[in-house]
Order: sequence, then C-alpha cells, then structure tokens
Amino acid sequence: MIGFGILKGLAVTLKRFFQTYLVSNKLGRKHYFTPEGIESRYQASTEGIFTIQYPEEPPVIPEEFRYIPFLLYELNSEGVREYRCTACGICAKVCPPQCIWITRQTDPTTGRPVPHPAEFTIDIDICMNCGFCAEYCPFDAIKMDHDFELASTTRVNNRYSLEQLGKPVDYYAKIRPGNYLREESARAPKKQAEAG
Repeated sequence: MIGFGILKGLAVTLKRFFQTYLVSNKLGRKHYFTPEGIESRYQASTEGIFTIQYPEEPPVIPEEFRYIPFLLYELNSEGVREYRCTACGICAKVCPPQCIWITRQTDPTTGRPVPHPAEFTIDIDICMNCGFCAEYCPFDAIKMDHDFELASTTRVNNRYSLEQLGKPVDYYAKIRPGNYLREESARAPKKQAEAG
C-alpha cells in the first residue's frame, strides 16, 4: 500500500509536468508572461505552468495586501508636507510588538503640545504587519503599504523615520483605489463642516 501512494503522488507530478508543455504550447508561451497571464496563474483552475519567475515577473498583489505601514500626507500651497497624523499615540498603544515610537511637537512660544508628530519611528525588524495601527487610527493617517521589496545587506536601516514613512495621498489612491474613494466620501462632510 505504501508503494501505491508513492506512485499516485508521482502520477500527479507527471500530469502537471506534461500539462505545462501542452497548455503553454497551445496558448503560446508569450501569454504566460503578460500581466493577464500572470494573473490567470493565481486561479485554482489553472492548468500547466502556474509558477511565476520572480523577480522577472512581478507577482499580482491583491488590494488587501499589507506590509510595512506608512503615513499619509498632503502638500499645502507652499509645497510643505502636512501629515494627517496628530500624534495621538493610539497606533503605538495597540501595536502588539510595540514597534512604533511617537514624539509630539511642542509650540516653541508656549511649550504646549501641538497635534503634529515631531518624530514617528517604526522598527521594521519588529513589525509583524498585522495592520492594527491602520485599523485603529481615527484620522486615517496610517495605512499599510504594498511595497514588500525592502531587503538590504545591512541591519542598520531597520528603523524608518517620519520622512521615510511619509507617502502622498495620491500613492494610496493608486494602491487601494476602492478603499480610498470610500474614505474620501466619508471625509467630505467633515471637511465641509470645518470650512463652513
């Protein structure tokens, strides 16, 4: 009986092996290396070749993919970054591995805290990409990124500062278009109330 199981498994492997050549020759080899062909290989009904040749073929990243968090900012009329973050610290409190550190700015004349981050640091070696920081942020200031190619040969650049974490709102609209439109429609009444 043990030998029959091995033969059965080998038959599945050989079937997949021959399908790779039959299907790729029938549809044309170039079909597999187009974006549509790469996306078709992610389906459960895929026949033939179903692996991608990374890094030559980029993987199709789903909209809900999450990796290192980033902070959203908008450029004002003078071209200065205005972060949505108010340095409330909720993201640092809900972070399970405690890899987020925030320092709030202070007004130089009065010495009172101002709702802007002076420092915002995330240690990406500790971050487990859970997305709690983005989930609990009441100001939609922190979101999860799709950029997963962050490997380096040193261990020095493992802490990302405010400047490295900041990305424009347009970038978020490209990676999460449906989610961005829902959030902006929800923010529109608040902006009108503040303006009026």
